[in-house]
Amino acid sequence: MERLTIDTLKAEAKTFGEAETLHHERSLYGVTDGKAVGTYLEHKFQQYLHTKYEYLEGSSAKGIDFPELGVDMKVTSIRQPQSSCPFKSARQKVYGLGYSLLVFVYEKTDDENAKTGNLNVLHTIFVDSSRTADFQTTSGLRRIVENSGNADDVIAFLHERFLPIDDIQAQELAEEIVATPPELGYLTISNALHWRLQYSRVIEQAGQVSGL
Repeated sequence: MERLTIDTLKAEAKTFGEAETLHHERSLYGVTDGKAVGTYLEHKFQQYLHTKYEYLEGSSAKGIDFPELGVDMKVTSIRQPQSSCPFKSARQKVYGLGYSLLVFVYEKTDDENAKTGNLNVLHTIFVDSSRTADFQTTSGLRRIVENSGNADDVIAFLHERFLPIDDIQAQELAEEIVATPPELGYLTISNALHWRLQYSRVIEQAGQVSGL
């Protein structure tokens, strides 16, 4: 068996999404819980990959789904394309999550006669780790640095954005931002106990910018 790579993961995700769109599943009939749908699709994709590739499968307890590749898998409905992920530090909003995302975006329908559910996989998007920061935060910070802003300007902006950091962390982060401006991210990341990731912009921009 060959080893799983980023390129084969991307290709297989596309193939799997197309096949799943044609599949009608009895166990999904009447299911409205997004978490249950996500678990179904994630497990099925992992089973599919294990028949063809050698790789280490992660878990929610271990962190991300493909730890050797630095990729986490997300499954979300087109009605509200979002998910949560563990909060590590405020830096993630500026410099990215620290890993890439493989996002399946589906639309679910039920067949009353056949008593089956169908997941129409509308988008299969790979978000490179360099693009997993928050769009408004990174675009604002890049503007400040381009306009010769200093650490004080950056700190004021970070506080305006209500980043969950104390004064010492803000100072350290601001100095890092001035020295190394972040890449433009394409997620919308909301502050919470867990980060809330929203994918509308990723869906809009997929295939048009590098890293998406």
